[in-house]
Amino acid sequence: MSEHVLPKRVYYTIFAVLMLSTYLTVQMAFIDLGRFNTVAALAIAIFKATLVVLFFMHVKYSSRLTWAVVLSGVFWLGILLVLTMSDYLTRPWLTFG
Repeated sequence: MSEHVLPKRVYYTIFAVLMLSTYLTVQMAFIDLGRFNTVAALAIAIFKATLVVLFFMHVKYSSRLTWAVVLSGVFWLGILLVLTMSDYLTRPWLTFG
């Protein structure tokens, strides 16, 4: 296991960036961007998840095997999202009533 010790300042900085990103997400909910509201919220969420994985889960300073496990998880998530969206986008939209 990697015994890389970071100064507390790094953790406080990452925490401040995460709080700022959360505030930005809340503010984006009040701005009408049309279809891009979801895209903006997901982009901020991906940024926040990347910071958490890299610094708080210590993946940034881990071995290549840990990187392989993380990237395979992201790849699997991508496969699931593509399959879900391929089903969702090909359904006919019928309105009844």
